[in-house]
Amino acid sequence: MAATVQRRRLSLGVLVMMTALGVALCVLMLGPFVPGLAWALALAVTALPLHRRVLRVVKTPNLAAGISVCLVTLILLTPAVFLGWQIGTRVSEGLSNAQAYVESGQWRQTLRKYPILRSVLQVTNAGQTPEQATRDIVPEVQRQAAVQLKFVPGIAIQVALALFTLFFLLRDRLAILNATRSLLPMTEDEATYFFHRIAGMTHATIYGTVVVALIQGGLGGLIFYLVGIPHAMLWGVAMACLALIPTAGAFVIWIPAAIVLAAQGHWTKAALVGGWGAVVVASVDNILFPTLVGKEMRLHTLPVFLAILGGLSLFGAAGLVLGPVILAATVTLLEIIKRRTA
Repeated sequence: MAATVQRRRLSLGVLVMMTALGVALCVLMLGPFVPGLAWALALAVTALPLHRRVLRVVKTPNLAAGISVCLVTLILLTPAVFLGWQIGTRVSEGLSNAQAYVESGQWRQTLRKYPILRSVLQVTNAGQTPEQATRDIVPEVQRQAAVQLKFVPGIAIQVALALFTLFFLLRDRLAILNATRSLLPMTEDEATYFFHRIAGMTHATIYGTVVVALIQGGLGGLIFYLVGIPHAMLWGVAMACLALIPTAGAFVIWIPAAIVLAAQGHWTKAALVGGWGAVVVASVDNILFPTLVGKEMRLHTLPVFLAILGGLSLFGAAGLVLGPVILAATVTLLEIIKRRTA
């Protein structure tokens, strides 16, 4: 009898080790795809109300999930493609105008009028004349474009994975939830509360991201309009879209705009754009976003802010969602333990 018990314990220990090894290997395999899976989860929580409306009309689960994914794709990709085309057109026009400005010799008048600008150019361009700097701009832009194009296949794979996963999360959400519930060491009420908090934090993160991006884009477009920059509304929309990307931000637009204004001799306008962007636009993301998310989930702003920074550092762009979600899951587990031991 003792030998049988010992054999069962040994078998259980080996089984636990094999399971831990399998889980570790699964984590390693899924590691490169964490961004796509995280955004699929975020899209599933955000698009669930839309999917439920589709289900009222289309009763077939496969067709309903496919329609919902197509709608989400159209909502996300159509503005992105249009905006990218518009920005590319404006940037190309800006480069052409800058080249014409230098070739016409107007830069000499600007340097004579603003000696400080001449000193700045000498320091930053290592003694290059504007003609020489202009000749270097096109190859540099082409080089930077080639560098950025290297990331396009990886981004396309993550987007395709997110949409592919979204289809199954929408179609099989009840089966996935029930399977996950069966693996959790929780009662039915505890599991319901746990998933409610996770979904709430995910929704709050997406909501906070969109609201902050819209505010940043609006503030950036406003200062562009006030200083007389053409196509201010387009640049405001561009700043809002870039603010949605954790690795980018509205500064990608307003910093070059301030530099161009300074190069043209509009120092007051350049100072207004640069100061407004650094003090007002940038502070919206650092202050308002953690406040919105923390208020929605009844969490303090500081831990939410640290969770966002830590998530971005650990998981990259996906950390914008995973950081607050992991924080919410941990806090919820602590609350459950506290209730059990009260």
